[in-house]
Amino acid sequence: MQRFTPIAVILLIVLAALSSCMFIVRERDYALVFALGEVRQVISEPGLYFKAPPPFQNVVTLDKRIQTIESPDAERIQTSEKKNLLIDSYVKWRIVDPRLYYVTFGGNERATQERLQAQIRDALNASVNVRTVSDVVSKERDKIMSEILTNVARRAEPLGVEVVDVRLKRIEFAPEISESVYRRMEAERTRVANELRSIGAAESEKIRAEADRQREEIIAEANAKAQATMGQGDARASQLYAEAFGRDPQFYSFYKSLEGYRAAFSGSDDILVVDPSSEFFRFMKSAQGAPGTPAQAGAQR
Repeated sequence: MQRFTPIAVILLIVLAALSSCMFIVRERDYALVFALGEVRQVISEPGLYFKAPPPFQNVVTLDKRIQTIESPDAERIQTSEKKNLLIDSYVKWRIVDPRLYYVTFGGNERATQERLQAQIRDALNASVNVRTVSDVVSKERDKIMSEILTNVARRAEPLGVEVVDVRLKRIEFAPEISESVYRRMEAERTRVANELRSIGAAESEKIRAEADRQREEIIAEANAKAQATMGQGDARASQLYAEAFGRDPQFYSFYKSLEGYRAAFSGSDDILVVDPSSEFFRFMKSAQGAPGTPAQAGAQR
């Protein structure tokens, strides 16, 4: 077994003493140097530092980064309308006075969180109790967060802590009033829907009435034009008939008689009982339409 020489032992003792006298401060930490339980030095700059060996001096480090505290459970807060709301929030904070912070909390981060949560709860009550549900949910939400931040930051300053931000994550109705609120919202939406339906029905009737009126006007105008056109056509036809009759009355009579024959004898099974000597058969008796003698009539029959 290899034995240490006295020189090696001395070197080991010197290295151990030196290592207990040196410490490193990282960029994200504060370092508190204690001498016999009292804070002698606060170091905020990173680097390598020296101190007396324990038990004469010892070092405690504190995190200088921004930290987040989220509420474990939603806080039950009452509004000015005596309605209970469940509000989830979080706060971002950091240590700005390490000496004061350590004196206040003894480096216990859990105690810090509990103290800040209690302050947020008090600030929430102060801001929400004087406002309505509508104000808290939408209208003045940003203003409430600003008030809470100002209130908590002022109360946290003597603790060596800076509150950077406070946010309301979720706001809900308490279970006992959610159902009544939903029913009221449903009734309101139903009322608005019925109102819109009645307005739509009235507009529909108005449009139908206007369409019916326009249709009647168009039909009346069309009938008037049709009657005028038919009148003009009848007048023109009468004029043509008169001109034709004036030019050759005998041909006109012959043509009209042919039309009468065509209409009278259009059916193959038609039976016509009439006097052969009647005026209707005058063109059958004579090509000129003149009445024939009885002998001629008998011959024609």
